[in-house]
Amino acid sequence: MASLVDDLLDVMAKETEGYERLYALAEEKRAGIVKRDLEAMETATSKENDVSSELKNLETKRVKILKDMSVVLGKDDETLTVTQVILLLSKQPQEQKALTDARDNLVKAASNMQFMNTQNQILLNQAMEMVEFDLTLFKSMRQAPETANYDKNAYNTGDILPSGGFDAKQ
Repeated sequence: MASLVDDLLDVMAKETEGYERLYALAEEKRAGIVKRDLEAMETATSKENDVSSELKNLETKRVKILKDMSVVLGKDDETLTVTQVILLLSKQPQEQKALTDARDNLVKAASNMQFMNTQNQILLNQAMEMVEFDLTLFKSMRQAPETANYDKNAYNTGDILPSGGFDAKQ
C-alpha cells in the first residue's frame, strides 16, 4: 500500500506541474490574443496540446493506481477517490498529510487553469466581435448610399450613387 501511495503522490505532483505549465502557456496565449499575434497563439496552442496529452496519460495512470488501491483496501474501484483514500489513511498521518497537500495543490492548479481558460474565452469572443465590427464598418464604407429614384409604380429603384459620391457635371 505504501508504494501505491508513493506512486499516487508522484503522479499527482506531475499532474500539478502539467497544469502549471498549461497555465503559463495560457498566459502566453492571452498575450497573443491581446497583441493579435496569431503565430504566438498557434505556438502556444500546439504546446498546450502536447501538455494536455501528457495530462491525459497521467490521469489514466492515477485512475489505475486508485483501482489498485481499491483492490488492496477491498473498496469499490468505481467510487474510490483520493479524498476517500485520505480518510482511510487516518492511522498514517504522514501519508495522509502528503496526499492532502498533493490533492489541494492539484485542485488549485486545475482551478487556476480553468479560470485562465475562461478569461481567454472571453477575450477571444471580444476579439471576434471586434473583427465583425471592423468588417461591417469596412463594408459600409465601400457601399454608397442609395439614391431616391423611383420607378413609375412609386417603388425605389435601389440605384447606388457612383463611387465618387456626387454626380456633378462641369
